[in-house]
Amino acid sequence: MQTATSKPFYRSRWWMPAFSVFLGLLMLGAFWIGDEPEEGFISLGIMVALGALFFFGGRSETLRGLGGPGRDERWAMIDVHATALAGSVVIAVIIGAFLVEVASGRDGSPYAALGAVGGLAYVIAVVVLRARS
Repeated sequence: MQTATSKPFYRSRWWMPAFSVFLGLLMLGAFWIGDEPEEGFISLGIMVALGALFFFGGRSETLRGLGGPGRDERWAMIDVHATALAGSVVIAVIIGAFLVEVASGRDGSPYAALGAVGGLAYVIAVVVLRARS
């Protein structure tokens, strides 16, 4: 149960450092399974350093906004716009990579699959958000 004064964990100063370390451990495991533990430890080190930056960089408004505890309505709007821009860039890269693959005589299906998932997610989001408004 959450009280009026408590924040959810994902809005605490521990969220982004913990999430960074968690992702680093996942990378270590994936590289270990792929028989490249050295690369895994490098990835873990990078993610631990990123987590430390978020944990010890608490005076930076940008880091607080990215990491969780410094978020307000202004940061929510910045996040929506940044997510939309990043999504547009990824979609353009996926389309471009697909076209390059096909023009080179290759299959292109990994990019086609990513594009299909992105397009389907967009359509579902539009339908759900339209139904809620």
